[in-house]
Amino acid sequence: RRTPSHTQRFKNMNRMVTLILIAVAGLAGQLVDGGLGMGFGVTSTTILIMLAGLGPAQASAVVHTAELGTTLVSGFSHWKFGNVDWRVVAAIGIPGSIGAFAGATVLSNLSTEAAKPIMSLILAAIGINLIWRFSRGIIRRQAAAKPHSAPFLGVLGIFGGFIDATGGGGWGPVTTSTLLSAGRSEPRRIVGTVNTAEFFVTAAATAGFVIGMWEDLVANLSAVLALLIGGVIAAPLAAWLVTRLNPILLGGVVGTLIVTLNLPVVLKALGVGASALVFVRVAVIVVGLALAIRGWKKARENSRAAAEKEGASQSKGEVTQASASASVSATR
Repeated sequence: RRTPSHTQRFKNMNRMVTLILIAVAGLAGQLVDGGLGMGFGVTSTTILIMLAGLGPAQASAVVHTAELGTTLVSGFSHWKFGNVDWRVVAAIGIPGSIGAFAGATVLSNLSTEAAKPIMSLILAAIGINLIWRFSRGIIRRQAAAKPHSAPFLGVLGIFGGFIDATGGGGWGPVTTSTLLSAGRSEPRRIVGTVNTAEFFVTAAATAGFVIGMWEDLVANLSAVLALLIGGVIAAPLAAWLVTRLNPILLGGVVGTLIVTLNLPVVLKALGVGASALVFVRVAVIVVGLALAIRGWKKARENSRAAAEKEGASQSKGEVTQASASASVSATR
């Protein structure tokens, strides 16, 4: 008679540990998102799969359901602060929603064995993208007057939406980083517009998961709640940390960790041996951290050069103004 009770107790304890790990995933994802302005889905999905033991489709469904509330609040806040270009929201959000729904449908119909290496490949690619982008440091750009074309935004949206749903995250790393690199608008407008469009993308992905795996989603509602709790706890801490952490260094480190956790899963599926996987992990950590430090140093150099240039421009303006005043005095 004691055996069932011990078994049940063990199951309850295991379930509690899983929920705690999911809450940790939400906390870590929110800390990264608070520091970079992107990365909640990618970070939390990686932790949900690697530590909490969720399948790829279940992890993505949990993350997108939890993000419904956060993206709605984020989009509303950006709208109130005037950071949203509704033309771009429509141009990138509608195709993004189509891509997200398609991605969720595809992922829902894949087996866990087939989906895991595919999702790990997508996450590893996003991690490599983060390492590469942040290794270059911050380059100040003058916003170009010419807006992006509708076809460009449409292709970017549908690709970003599909990657976001199948990878459990990636809308920000794909779309925000691409638009920021192009330098066609102010950074605050890009971040606000993309974050607002993300609500519609998230809603479409969630709808795809509801249709494709309703029973699994209902069974994982406690996981959704745990992820939200972790994110809510981390939100004020993230707001404080963002003033203390260097976003360039943080982006490089996060990208390195994502690649370290996901790339070996892909290589293992291709038949790579255990000893070789250890070497790959060590190599990724060494190279990734070296590039993160390089990006941090370059960012400092760029910031110093920009400050010197700004100071020189101000001095030149003052000299010009003084010369003009002297000329006026002489004519009088």
